[in-house]
Order: sequence, then C-alpha cells, then structure tokens
Amino acid sequence: MFGAGGGTSSYREVEDTDVIILWGSNARETHPIFFHHVIAGVRNGARLYCVDPRRTSSARWADTWLGIHVGTDIALSNTMAREIIHAGLHNARFIERATCNFEEYAASVEDWTLERGAAVTGVPAEVIAEMAHTWGRADRAQLCWTLGITEHHNAVDNVVALINLALLCGHVGRYGCGLNPLRGQNNVQGGGDMGAIPNKLPGFQEILDDAARAKFDAAWGSTIPPRHGWHLSAMFEAMERGDLTALYVIGENPAQSEAESEHAVHLLEGLDHLVVQDIFLTRTAQLASVVLPASAAWCESEGTVTNSERRVQRVRKALEPPEGARDDIEIILDVARRLGHDWRYDSSEAVWDELRSLSPMHAGMSYARLEELGGIQWPCYDEDRLEPTWLHGRLWAEDPAERGQPAPFSVVVDDPPVDKLDEEFPLRLTTGRRLDSYNTGVQSGGFASPLRFGETIDVSPEDARRLDIADGEQVRVTSRRGTLVAPARVDPSLRPGLVFMTMHFPDDIDTNLLTIEAIDPRSGTAEFKASAVRIEKLEPLAAAGGD
Repeated sequence: MFGAGGGTSSYREVEDTDVIILWGSNARETHPIFFHHVIAGVRNGARLYCVDPRRTSSARWADTWLGIHVGTDIALSNTMAREIIHAGLHNARFIERATCNFEEYAASVEDWTLERGAAVTGVPAEVIAEMAHTWGRADRAQLCWTLGITEHHNAVDNVVALINLALLCGHVGRYGCGLNPLRGQNNVQGGGDMGAIPNKLPGFQEILDDAARAKFDAAWGSTIPPRHGWHLSAMFEAMERGDLTALYVIGENPAQSEAESEHAVHLLEGLDHLVVQDIFLTRTAQLASVVLPASAAWCESEGTVTNSERRVQRVRKALEPPEGARDDIEIILDVARRLGHDWRYDSSEAVWDELRSLSPMHAGMSYARLEELGGIQWPCYDEDRLEPTWLHGRLWAEDPAERGQPAPFSVVVDDPPVDKLDEEFPLRLTTGRRLDSYNTGVQSGGFASPLRFGETIDVSPEDARRLDIADGEQVRVTSRRGTLVAPARVDPSLRPGLVFMTMHFPDDIDTNLLTIEAIDPRSGTAEFKASAVRIEKLEPLAAAGGD
C-alpha cells in the first residue's frame, strides 16, 4: 500500500499518541515488550481500544473492548468508515492531496450502517460509533494488529481494511500516528527486509525490476530469474502436485506449525530430499534426509536482527556453540561451495556491508553506528544523518512532486470464514499464543514456567454448563479434518459459541489437526483463526470385575 513492508512508526510514539487500537492483538501476552509502551501511552492519557473475540488480558487494560465475531473485521472497518464519513470526521484535505480511489471506497461502505455492522460483528452500534468518532477526532492515533487479522483466508483484505481507516483520518506519516503490524519473533521483520519473501530482493526491491536484479547480479555473479517465487502455502501445493521434490528448511517446524498438520506431514514425508537446519531435532527434522545442526543465533553468532519498529540491532556472540553445531552462515557457505559457488566472507560484518552496498535503506547503518546508537531504524540512507522515526511523511508535503505516488484506498468486501458453523460443528475455534510459551514449543517447551498449564480446549462458562463439562474434564474435540482429546478449561474471557486453543504443545495435543488449510491467495496464510468444531463428553470406561 505504501511501498515498504514495515510498521510506520516507533514504539516511543505509542507513548505519545491520543488513541491506540489493538485489533486482533493480545499484545499483553504475545508482544509483552511492546505492551510496556502501550501501558505508558495509556498512563499518558491515550484511550485504548481492543478489538478481539476474546476478552484477553490486553482487553482488561482497555477503555473499551469490542468483542467482535471471528472473521468480521472488514465489516467492522467498513462500518467505522461510513460513520466517520457521515459524521464529517474524515480528513478531506489529506484525502484529496495524498490518496486516490476515495470516491469508490466511500461508495463501497455506504451500505454499512451502524445497525448492519452491529448485526454482522456482534459489537453494539453505539460502541462502534464511539470508537469511530474517537478515531476520527484524534489528532494522533495508532492502529496495531497481529495474527488475529492475518491468519484468515482474506488476510490481505483485512490488513488493507485497517489501512483504509488510517488514510481516512490522516493517521499516517506524522509523529504519533501509525499502522503497526507487530512481529511475533525478534527477527521476523529482518527476514522480510533481507529478501526472505518470494517477490522482493533485500531492501524490499522488486524482483521484477530489471535494474534491481542487475545490481544484485553484478555483485553476486548471478542471473536472478525475473519471476516471483512461492510462498510457504504455495510450496505445499507444489509438493502435492509433484512440482516441488526437495526442500531446505532453516529454523522452521512446518510439520507442526502448518494447518491440517497431518496432511502437511504426509507431504513432507513424500519429498525426495528434505534438509533441515536447526538447533533442535524438531518434528520436521525427524522427517529429514539430512539434518544440519546450527548454532543458537541469539548467543552463539554475530550479526543483526530487526524488530517490529524497523530497528536494526547488533547481536554479539557470547558463547561458543556445542561441538558439531555451526553458525547458519558458515553452513550455507559450505553448501554453496559444494554447489560450485565460492562464497567467502571474512566476518559477519562483511556480509552486512555487502547488504548495505545493495540496499539503499540500510546504506547508512555501519556496525560502528549501530554500536554507537544502540540500533537504527530503517530507512537510513547516509552515514551522516538519521531519518524520522515515522515513515511516509512525504504524504504531507506541499509539493506534489515530493508527495509522490498517492496512497490508495481499497474496496474490501466482508467475507465470512470458510469453515461454516452448523448443527454438527456449532462452535468457532480460534487459536493463539500464551505468555508462557512460544509457537510449537520447540524453544520454550524445555523450560518450566509457573504460568504454564499445558494445552486445553478453553470454553465459556455458558458452553461448559450447556455441555455439562467440568473444568479439567477430558473431552473430544472434532473438526471436519480431525479429532483429538484435550482437557477442558472454563474461561470467562470467552463468549458462548467461541472456544480457544494454542499450538504450543503439539507433541501432546496437536491443535493443528483441527485447523483448516483455507489459504489467502496473496499472502499464503492459512485460516488458523476460524475453524468449526464440536465438543463431546467422553464415555466413561465400562466397569471391569465389579470394581
């Protein structure tokens, strides 16, 4: 939408804003460092809204919780937009000068009255109106989201629906305003920045751009194909067709992290050759033809990471890796040499300096400056200056030439979850994370936590009574794809009809047996957040021998 795939502001700006919306984000548990800044913003007077099907621990800090039905985010965004436009709270001057497609967008939301929005989303009309008016009147406002928005079959549309709201009120391109996709791991942003996405070269340079490819070809002695690659879901589709027969997996556990995990394992087992490079013998590594033991990058390697606010920070080696484990870059260089490419770098700094020579947005970030300043946010084009902490300030420039390409509004259509509720599968399962654990538990599962209680199927008090389920009772959970047994946990943060599980303990309870592989065609993300399930009491074991 803006030409760069990063959050538009800094953590510090969340402390200096008037309104914060956490939309599909339980940041208190899943992004706890960022949430400290949210708390500071609230204490400084910001109004906090949480849009989430569950009344999470984040929502308990909020001025207002909007308990939205799973998968109705576009309906809520469109309803807010109509209310803002009809109340005259949209920033007409910003829209005219810095955006395009507004008239088409305004027409597309016209039918989304407060009454219709309330009926579809489950959020009372007056609550939608209150958040819309507060967002529209705010001088500065921040909108943050995570997987609650993106793990849907229409993930990209969900994101652009939120971007529409920022464009509508001019809440982007200024200090204290922004759109922030929170990254769930310390270097998710850095992975994308370095080109680990199928359509971009490092620095978000388009792979179809002849000049960009030529620059990299000259540096690498390569011929980069002028085509987009496959994202993860497309890779699995290619495995099923037989078009992908070999796979190199680095620091990922798709055998347990993919939707419809039983099917994912079947496809991985069918590969001609699977290489896994990791610090643990994961479930995926157990399927591999070759396992390459890697070092733990956070303490056994030199390099950089980039966090959610686009801040590049140094990682310093503190320990030697155990015998047999090696730095990721060393392993990759050895593989390259065996394939006939003599790649040699004297140090991690040499690798970084090559990146800086090819990616303009990193050019000014020498190791020395990163050390001196404790990290630098991109873009940083020159070694003698720093750019503002927020992106897209050009949109506010007086000179049209300086403003450049307008930011487009997008028409987005409400599209309910693929896995429909019915009499056989009447409950909506949504998945997520908890504070004490991490993804598929590979890294966190080996350490005890006083907060951890293992995997459960969390149900509302109302559903527990209706199903005659006691807290801690083992129950059978079934979707259209699989069945598992888990202990029930009565959770008052859930509304009737909504149940919750995590993916943290797949060796004990494989939640992703239940989830649906409904894929967003543009992002490749599966709809982890919206499966249809039923819960059944287990039949007691028959008494034996009169006991």
